Amino acid sequence: MEFVIRTESWALREPFVIARETMLALPLVHLAISHSGFTGQAEAAGVDYRGETPDSMTAEIRSYLERLDMPPSRIDLLRDMPAGGARNAIDCALWDWEAKSLGVSAASLAALDNLKPLDTAYTLSIGAPDDMAKSALQAPKGALLKIKLGGKDGLDLDRVAAIRGAAPDRRLVVDVNQGWTREYLQQAILALAPLGIELIEQPLPVGEDGWLSDFSSPIPLCADESFDTLEDLTHIASLYSFINIKLDKSGGLTEALAIAKSAREKGLGLFIGSMLGTSLGMAPAFLVGQLCDYVDLDGALLLAEDRFSPMLYRGANIGLPGASLWG
Repeated sequence: MEFVIRTESWALREPFVIARETMLALPLVHLAISHSGFTGQAEAAGVDYRGETPDSMTAEIRSYLERLDMPPSRIDLLRDMPAGGARNAIDCALWDWEAKSLGVSAASLAALDNLKPLDTAYTLSIGAPDDMAKSALQAPKGALLKIKLGGKDGLDLDRVAAIRGAAPDRRLVVDVNQGWTREYLQQAILALAPLGIELIEQPLPVGEDGWLSDFSSPIPLCADESFDTLEDLTHIASLYSFINIKLDKSGGLTEALAIAKSAREKGLGLFIGSMLGTSLGMAPAFLVGQLCDYVDLDGALLLAEDRFSPMLYRGANIGLPGASLWG
């Protein structure tokens, strides 16, 4: 087995502003695993708020793969490595390699033979209310709008009102990225419900959401930063009605698919998202998206450029990933 790791930086079309940071470029790790004449590839952005960086992921990947003579099984990988961006890169590269070596699609390996195109949400970065309203008008036609909030300036409700005024017929969800307090959430929900907000994602900081078990929200709440892996499901199901699955958090497609199945059994709604990425990162997440209620795989649309042979985006609609890209 041979493998090649490289770090990359992908410029964003415009600054990406959320409650905890502003990004101008997206750092990624690209991994290629080769064996028996076939090469599988994948990428990982990592979980920055968990302290992951391209350097830390590269070191983890190298430390694990250098000990092996052939590609590991995906089950062994789950046992041997913790969830995170490094395991995600290896796991998704293994899916790609296995599909190519067997001459079948990754979708077939995942028992998802009847793939359908998906409609993705389109993310609006935090900005002045009027600027966000203008961005809403420029979003792909028909896209669900995902509104980033948590601006710490008291203008979050003005932002949503401005967007609703500019786009009265759009479906809207909001993503707070841990940016509110308990008191603000209780006030904000009363104002947001009449505006037709469908979902509020991660309103509170991790560890401060335990009281949600006794809170009845008129708008469904979705766990993102509070949720990573299968082990979190039982606890999260008592607090939230939706979970946001991200391959970098779950540590790859293998666990993400298991999460989707188990979450449905617990009655949870499903949201597939990403830590941003090129089409190579969106392609395996596209498979999980087949099982989800909400899809937020606009990462490639937010970049100045994408990879060769990218996912096919027609407005908000994502076509099937090409086999030359992944899977």
